[in-house]
Amino acid sequence: MTNTVLEAKNIVRDYHVAGGLFTKARTVHAVKNVSFSVERGKTLAIVGESGCGKSTLARILTLIDAPTAGELFIADKKVDIAHAGLPPEMRRKVQIVFQNPYGSLNPRQKIGDVLGEPLKINTDMPASERRDRAMTMLQKVGLGPEHYNRYPHMFSGGQRQRIAIARALMLNPSLLVLDEPVSALDLSVQAQVLNLLADLQDEFQLTYVFISHDLSVVRYIADEVMVMYFGEAVEYGTRDEVFSNPQHSYTKTLFAATPRADVDSIRARLARKKTAA
Repeated sequence: MTNTVLEAKNIVRDYHVAGGLFTKARTVHAVKNVSFSVERGKTLAIVGESGCGKSTLARILTLIDAPTAGELFIADKKVDIAHAGLPPEMRRKVQIVFQNPYGSLNPRQKIGDVLGEPLKINTDMPASERRDRAMTMLQKVGLGPEHYNRYPHMFSGGQRQRIAIARALMLNPSLLVLDEPVSALDLSVQAQVLNLLADLQDEFQLTYVFISHDLSVVRYIADEVMVMYFGEAVEYGTRDEVFSNPQHSYTKTLFAATPRADVDSIRARLARKKTAA
């Protein structure tokens, strides 16, 4: 038994696109021979621009989509990747939190039912125990028992994402795949959710695969960073290695394109405006 929770070896995902009246059929190589591993209690951030294969890889790790080729190991057990859908014994171990907190919850279900559904489907736990666990998990994510019977439309975006995180934790997973979980939130709310994720990771020894294009968020939460470019992993190392000494030209370009506030220039400009007034 090792301390590795997730290991991916040479993951490939190809999509075959049918031809049209003026186009030929073609194959899109969305993910190309990507390999990595993540240890228990650690966070691997996967970064890159839109269309680089990050979300495709996230869907493969949870087997929402099956890869074209490669091997996937969860808690030292090889996963059958021939078909989409994790086997029942793996479903408890791996959960995903999506980007959009508004679209990830059923608007017709009360929050208590949203949280209890994974237990109802995957366990034979009595209804009273499901309710108790849902109440406990609401508290863990900073909500209260008064929220149990409310509907999703009654919550803010940040609260909905907290609910989505609580739902993902209902089965006591060891791995969470977080696909741009804070990109749809305001900056102040982002910070709250990131702090919550850090606290939950410490409490439950969770392992995260954190998909993001926001380098400031990645720098805050990641232990290791993998940079993707056109479906390939072009750089992979610890957070400090990648941020302080990027090796690949694309990584350097990505970092150079990150907006930075020139605080001194802003203060000087405000001072000039004040003097002119």
